[in-house]
Amino acid sequence: MAEPRILPDAALHLDLGTTEEYYGIPYTVVPASQPLVPITYGTGGDDYSEESDPGPMPIPLDAAIEGGSSADPDPASGDRHVLVLQQESCMLYELYNTERLAGGFRVSSSAIWNLTVNHTRPAGWTSADAAGLPILPGLLRYDEAAAGAITHALRFTTPAVRRAYVAPASHCGSYSDASRPPYGLRVRLKAGFDLSPYSGPARTVLTALQRYGLILADQGSPWYVTGTSNPGWAEVLSQLRDRPVRGRDFEVIRLGSITTC
Repeated sequence: MAEPRILPDAALHLDLGTTEEYYGIPYTVVPASQPLVPITYGTGGDDYSEESDPGPMPIPLDAAIEGGSSADPDPASGDRHVLVLQQESCMLYELYNTERLAGGFRVSSSAIWNLTVNHTRPAGWTSADAAGLPILPGLLRYDEAAAGAITHALRFTTPAVRRAYVAPASHCGSYSDASRPPYGLRVRLKAGFDLSPYSGPARTVLTALQRYGLILADQGSPWYVTGTSNPGWAEVLSQLRDRPVRGRDFEVIRLGSITTC
């Protein structure tokens, strides 16, 4: 089978920023005692409650929403993800298309992940991420890059995803063209890609892409790798601008069984 087409000339792009005012997906860590709040569905008329884990959930009313900032914490558009990790229980709560209400949140979909076990969403279900995957485990975080080791795959996006998925994804894309990639596709930076021009956290990121690779999690801009914002990314972004990594520098890892929709 031919490898799926993923825009070989497009450059790898770290979809994050150097301050909260820019890009990236924030996350919030809460204690085991965090109070529960109600979750309702139907933001903008989009309702995936039948494929969602219901509330209430231990999410602070001031939790950071993707696309927000200190000056404007409640964005009016975008994916508006909310990610909350609860200490002690190791439970992860993720919301999509979030609106902050007086006493809770209205969303289009929600998912709860027990991080102490290996499990997936039911077949056909989405999550807060289109592929049905958890978001937080695939985020690019500066603290890991600065420490010198990233030991997991990173999530990425591409504009057109096939109506199919590969485990651990559980949800289909929008396109009938079989040459498009399915959700859950894994790609890896080729072993022969020369890392010597890169240094520091930039080299750590690319080393992780050679070993653990990327997993296709959502439709979006080509080769966008999502992460959290941090001032330390400035040097990494500069190195990748000077020496771009492109789609052709990656190879597809054997897909395994593909579920079509």
